[in-house]
Amino acid sequence: MDYETIIGLEVHIQLSTESKMYCPCSVDYSNDPPNSHVCPVCLGLPGALPVINQRAVEYTVMMGLAMNCQISEYTRFDRKSYPYPDLMKGYQISQFDAPIAHHGWIDIEANGETRRISITRVHLEEDVSKLHHRTSPKGESFSIVDVNRSGVPLMETVSEPDIRSAEEARQYLMRLRSIARYLGISTANMEDGNLRCDANISLRAEGADISPIKVEVKNMNSFKAVYLALTYEDKRQREAVKNGERIRMETRGWSEERGITVSQRSKEESNDYRYFPEPDLPPLIISREWVDNIKKKLPELPQDKLERFMSRYGLSAYDASLLTSSKPLADYFENCLTTNSLKNQPLNETAKEVSNWLLGEFSRLLNISGIEIDQTRITPLHLGEMLTLINNKTINIGTAKKVLEEMFNSGKHAGDIVAEKNLAQIGDTDAINEAVRQVMAENEKAVADFKRGKEASLKYLLGQVMRKTKGRVDAKTVSSLLKHNLTEGEG
Repeated sequence: MDYETIIGLEVHIQLSTESKMYCPCSVDYSNDPPNSHVCPVCLGLPGALPVINQRAVEYTVMMGLAMNCQISEYTRFDRKSYPYPDLMKGYQISQFDAPIAHHGWIDIEANGETRRISITRVHLEEDVSKLHHRTSPKGESFSIVDVNRSGVPLMETVSEPDIRSAEEARQYLMRLRSIARYLGISTANMEDGNLRCDANISLRAEGADISPIKVEVKNMNSFKAVYLALTYEDKRQREAVKNGERIRMETRGWSEERGITVSQRSKEESNDYRYFPEPDLPPLIISREWVDNIKKKLPELPQDKLERFMSRYGLSAYDASLLTSSKPLADYFENCLTTNSLKNQPLNETAKEVSNWLLGEFSRLLNISGIEIDQTRITPLHLGEMLTLINNKTINIGTAKKVLEEMFNSGKHAGDIVAEKNLAQIGDTDAINEAVRQVMAENEKAVADFKRGKEASLKYLLGQVMRKTKGRVDAKTVSSLLKHNLTEGEG
């Protein structure tokens, strides 16, 4: 029997508010001592009363609108009880059957096709404390609790089980991260823990209406980990079914070191959490007028920007997708096109040229240094000036790559680097021809090989001329002069 993979994702995103979800404690705790951003509310002390963070609600409405969701007029908060040691009150203030946003969708590109993933709900809750596991000098294991993270606004997005592969899951997560960053509501870094993902995965017999037992997978802290964990779990379940084994409904954790998922505990059902309306918070009424005002202020979203880049600048879907994957990168690209050096040039040709540099050599330098484009010393003005030097043939492509790296490291202007290091292209044909003749005289065997019909010798000689001139000559000009000199007197 054939089976299809059924995946649904629960994604938690820490919101970039100034204070916590239900108290005024600052959320900027990353460089501060443990338990230094706490108060009676986030410590769960008796008698402390929560107050809803309006900005967190606004951010959740923004995310819901960006994912084509319906925004609830009536919503409320609920108590969700579970006995984990990182939960200060013994319950979490979350939302159950009345979320802020519901019934939405987003489109993703995966495996060469567009797939629409339905969104079940987007709701608000509070983050939990952080446990640090330690071992004493006597070898005894223990855990200590840092409450700084407890109460940080946490937005949860729950998808329908519409995802059919590990790659689709990865693309869905990347799209959520991109939307959150475009909206400016979160940094959404998986590696930093402010974007976290739990996956429910099962196999469904082809033609069946429902999936059998689903397995929840946790502890995935990167896009790569999500892909590898779901790929492994899919294979594990298929092998179990093939061998006649029973798949248990459980929670499994991804082990990065071993490359496998491991059983952690039986999977909870919603009734295990004993949800009931939070008695210390009244229901929240979200006015249509407020939602409409939020909607008017939404920035251009990734998919809209991608389509505009293709239509306005003539970019391919691939290039536009890469450029719009990051808002700082998309902004940098457009800022380059408006610099004085480039704004009067043919738009589509210039857009393609800027795109090639940003997605090629520039991205290589960023990846090596481990920084984002908005942290680089090269401004759009700097890059525009360098491209102008290429276009007016002051420097060639090979030299430009060296200049770009020096700009990246020093922050200097391209023109200053070219002048300081004498990198301007040699335009004197007589000087180039002299270099060609010198190389021919120094490489008689290669000259003879070419005359015997070995075309590869021409490339070798071209390389020697480029080396002698330190790359400061036009390769086409050199090639033409080489051919002329090599065939001079023949026939």
